[in-house]
Formats: sequence, structure tokens, C-alpha cells
Amino acid sequence: MFRFRRSIDIITLFHKPSSPASVKIATLLKQTSAAASESATEDQASDHSAQTTQIPEFELTIVEDPPTPSQLETILDYVPKADIPSIVAGEINKHDALKAFKQNNQKFQAPLVVDWNNGKVVPGANESAILKMLNELPKK
Repeated sequence: MFRFRRSIDIITLFHKPSSPASVKIATLLKQTSAAASESATEDQASDHSAQTTQIPEFELTIVEDPPTPSQLETILDYVPKADIPSIVAGEINKHDALKAFKQNNQKFQAPLVVDWNNGKVVPGANESAILKMLNELPKK
């Protein structure tokens, strides 16, 4: 019997290199991704009891451009209405946020971390929320 291996979750950081908060989150994600990849490739015969709290392997993509309008629409579908102003500056609903973004994509607020596979978003530099999201990735 064949089993299809579950694909690796894709995590995207919309990054602004001039922002210290965004640089901090990029570093956190790079280190976490490297550690997750390292533990995923350990010898199968090793003791896995200590790995129960480790973050599953994920594919990290760091993008320095704002999302496309289509990506932003998906992102806004993932978040509660209260989070919209922290994603598109000054906007309080999805319709207005999309309209304002299309007129001026500089209203987009980075950093923003997106788990595309599981429909989760963490706006801003909330390290604990990002680590919580990564810990909740489905285990293989």
C-alpha cells in the first residue's frame, strides 16, 4: 500500500529590510526553519522523545515586495476584522483595505507572516504568536 507524504507547509514573511522589527522576525524565522530542517533529517534510529515539542519542518519564503492584490485578499480572508488595520494602515474592513492597497501598496504593513497551508496570519513582530503558529503546524 502506498502512502502519500504530506507536503511541507509554506510560510511566507513579507519583509521590509529597513524595519528593525522585520529584520528581527526574518532572523527568528531563518533560525527556526534551520533548526526544524535539521531535526527532520536526524537519523531515524535516534531517540525522538525530545522532539515532541519541536517545530515541524517548513518551507520559508522571504519576500521584500508587498503581496499581490490577490495574495492580500487571501490574507484578509484569514484574519479577523480587528487585525485589518495592522495589515493595511488606516483601513478597518476588507473592501476598503483592498481598495486602498490597490491605490497605494505602501499602506501595507510589514512584517507579516503567512501560513498559506493552514490559513493563518501573524501581523507585526509578535514573536510568541509566530512561534505558536509554527508549533501548531501539522506534524508529519
